[in-house]
Amino acid sequence: MVINISPYKLHQREHPSQRLRILTYNIQVGISYSRYRHYLTRSWRHVLPFPGRQENLDSIARFISGFDIVGLQEVDAGSLRSSYINQAKYLAHRAGFSNWYVQTNRNLGRIAQHSLGMLSDLRPIRIMECKLPGRIPGRGVLFALFGEGSQQLLLGILHLSLGRKARIHQFEYLSRLVTRYEHVVLMGDFNSCIDQPEFQVFLNNTHLCSPEKELYTYPSWRPSRGLDHILVTPELKVERTHVCDAGYSDHLPIALDLSLPKSLRLTPRYGHPMPSEVYAKSVVLGG
Repeated sequence: MVINISPYKLHQREHPSQRLRILTYNIQVGISYSRYRHYLTRSWRHVLPFPGRQENLDSIARFISGFDIVGLQEVDAGSLRSSYINQAKYLAHRAGFSNWYVQTNRNLGRIAQHSLGMLSDLRPIRIMECKLPGRIPGRGVLFALFGEGSQQLLLGILHLSLGRKARIHQFEYLSRLVTRYEHVVLMGDFNSCIDQPEFQVFLNNTHLCSPEKELYTYPSWRPSRGLDHILVTPELKVERTHVCDAGYSDHLPIALDLSLPKSLRLTPRYGHPMPSEVYAKSVVLGG
């Protein structure tokens, strides 16, 4: 179990708010790019440690500290390239988040620990891992369930495949999961622009919608493609959504300010660590 309560939070709110500040960010394991040639000249940084990685992570931590929930993609859970540092844990402690979780989807031992991460001031009532279908294993979606009683919020963090054929199957799989919940936020690196046919089919088959038609997030130094998205159900009122100017990766993050319906009461933001029974692997949601 890797949900933890952080002692570093400086500004704690005693009561849960009906407003949330949410962020999704592909951090590329703490590597910043500012030119296309960096995919060649800095490619070794995906395998080996380098001195500037921690400094870049510290910059990311300062940037994300003002949000309530942060979904991270391309996180390393502790291998040679990250100097055996769990980057989700490191960012949670540096940014002062009360709860953190990491889901490793592709475990290459000491070489790399390809993972998703969630940092949150809200304490989930359940964490769920799901493996996404694909010819090459290693894609997943991390779900967190928030709320009390019959009204709950399902939040999912994902990183879809590069190949269109695999994404079609992954969208189909996700459709069967998210339609079982009334209040849903699904965010991450979809590796797809929203006008692509498979993306439109997914939106038509679910009750999810995009607050903006498309926000350009890639590449970070000259964004021309919208590969990252935050999708929400209609009952969740979006007050603002925008791309943040944070050049710490090859993607730019997306921030969203959300107003929750009064019937949706969230779990208190601070409390005791979650018991192990709230954690489930490879679950069928709503089953």
